[in-house]
Amino acid sequence: MKRYTLLLSLFLLCSICAEAQTAKKFTINLTDGGKSHVVCFLPEKPSGKAIVGVPGGGYSVLSNTYEGTDWSNWLNQRGIAYFVVNYRLPNGDRTLPISDVENTFRIVRDSAKAWNINPHDVGVMGFSAGGHLASVVSTQSEFDVRPDFTILFYPVISMDERVSHKWSCINFLGEEGYKNPELVSKYSTQNSVRRHLTPPAVIIMASDDRVVMPVTNGIQYYSAMRNQGNECAMFIYPTGDHGFGFGPGFKYHDQMLSDLGTWLSNRQTPKPGAIKVACVGNSITDGHGIDVATQHGYPALLQNSLGNGYWVKNFGLSGRTMLNNGDIPYMKELAWRDALAFKPDIVVIKLGTNDSKPQNWKYKDEFKRDLQQMILSLRPDLAQPAKKKGKKSAPKPNANPKIYLCTPIHALKPSWDINERIISDEIIPIIKSTAQEYGLEIIDLNTLYGSNPADYLDDGIHPNGDGAKKMADLIFKAIK
Repeated sequence: MKRYTLLLSLFLLCSICAEAQTAKKFTINLTDGGKSHVVCFLPEKPSGKAIVGVPGGGYSVLSNTYEGTDWSNWLNQRGIAYFVVNYRLPNGDRTLPISDVENTFRIVRDSAKAWNINPHDVGVMGFSAGGHLASVVSTQSEFDVRPDFTILFYPVISMDERVSHKWSCINFLGEEGYKNPELVSKYSTQNSVRRHLTPPAVIIMASDDRVVMPVTNGIQYYSAMRNQGNECAMFIYPTGDHGFGFGPGFKYHDQMLSDLGTWLSNRQTPKPGAIKVACVGNSITDGHGIDVATQHGYPALLQNSLGNGYWVKNFGLSGRTMLNNGDIPYMKELAWRDALAFKPDIVVIKLGTNDSKPQNWKYKDEFKRDLQQMILSLRPDLAQPAKKKGKKSAPKPNANPKIYLCTPIHALKPSWDINERIISDEIIPIIKSTAQEYGLEIIDLNTLYGSNPADYLDDGIHPNGDGAKKMADLIFKAIK
């Protein structure tokens, strides 16, 4: 009997040990006195992934059990570090909860090495009003505090109290703010989704939700993501109403965990130490006319060719100019700030096509100066005269990215007043001479890509799917 009891005890002990759980739990104050704080759960066997949890509660209370700490074991068992933000309630001052979540991202990424976290694999998981807060930081925060992926449970998305949760709108925007059409529009986050820049998302809801209407909230966010060509998934269960969170009483609890677990497992994450490649450009880089360009545009195809030793990000924006006095200057956009904050090892710049339009090229004397500004923003060292040979100081990581200047491809048609002659005779010579002046490499797409109509959309400006593949191959050969 004693032998049986001993064997049973050993079996139970081994079973418990075999299932990795929480290795360490602690709390970090975000404000003096701990009015806002983060409860941290580090797993025994870290996978490198981390999630910042944002509980709901209508911006009036914090529902931080089913929508907070109850998730810790399940996530830690999967090797995911988990951080529950007990944020300050806004009472009309929306900067309070936003800053608490953003500061949590700073802490997690700053401590990534000590906590065995990949700083480029930190997501956010928000519930109800917390889902709104999670969507705000996913769409409007700067690159360094923006999540790498987003999980939204029955989220408040709209700040229009007629189609959303009224008290979430009032508490977040304030008694006067929720009547302000500009604020309502700005913080209705389906309006802030940006192509390539808003992180991949999964949305989880119940069809019979009577508190936050799925059609005017979660589905609106999904539609905005899909319309921008961004990666997004959505799971809508037949019943469950609102606020089920991790509660075992939810009829589809096990299925929901299976769906979410599969989505998390299948997410492509950058390999730690991967060479970072920033693709800067206009609609040709963006992937105009290519459905789901995040997967089928040239930067995505370049990623496939380079493999997981590289991390390629698309910072292309349609219609943008190199000229700062152009009609839509690239360097005044969030994408440019993101590209700099990305701290790339390699930058591929392809701008100039839209600069050939009459309203832009009247500033042609400024084109070289603005191109130089872009180069020196990436490589300040090039502004300094070459140092004499001698003992070299250790370079800072990503301080001197390799820059490739691409010549614009041919414009087969004068669509949108784009001018082929100006591109070939005036813009390309400036790009080539500037590259030579700064010792940068040229990828002469104008010559290499050619002018075969079969590689273009009907507009004669943008590559089609075959053209995107051709462009990716040409840039791949230059990089490798």
